[in-house]
Amino acid sequence: MKGNKAYWDQRYQQNKLGWDIGNISTPLKEYIDQLPRKDLKILVPGAGYGYEAGYLHKQGFGAVYALDISEKPLAGFQERHPDFPKDQLLVSDFFELEHSGFDLILEQTFFCALLPRDRERYVIKMHQLLAEGGILTGLFFDFPLTEQGPPFGGNVEMYRALFAPYFHIRKIERAYNSIPPRQGTELFFIFEKKSD
Repeated sequence: MKGNKAYWDQRYQQNKLGWDIGNISTPLKEYIDQLPRKDLKILVPGAGYGYEAGYLHKQGFGAVYALDISEKPLAGFQERHPDFPKDQLLVSDFFELEHSGFDLILEQTFFCALLPRDRERYVIKMHQLLAEGGILTGLFFDFPLTEQGPPFGGNVEMYRALFAPYFHIRKIERAYNSIPPRQGTELFFIFEKKSD
């Protein structure tokens, strides 16, 4: 059951949301704040309550899409952001998403929530979803990979090996501005889609 819709619906119903920090993470906020263009088509997969999507929307980014497999968090997001376009809230399995042409995809505790066997599928799907030269950026956890997740861990070498066939590794390094509970356990990365 781990990883399917029923699993995540149950986590939200029981309020077992250890990954939810209650606002946008500092590394992603600082990355967004330096973006030069507001017309980017942006996806936030595994958006949960949508703190990143909400922040982007408030900053004037109009083409922001928030995706989650569970309806509950996106319904909560809609209540908090009634002016956010409803057709840009996507209740779907990430692997079944049919949108494409994203300029930017933000990763925040989504990759680590997937079963490790789905990681290569994630990489391929991200490559498909992005426009030419599109960017996948965000945070990965840096702790040992075990079967105890989610969250499931990893390390720099593992991530490089997984993504390098499909992406130019522009940056992957220890996040200097993680929130205190995650200090020393997050890697900030910027990957650029390789041409098909």
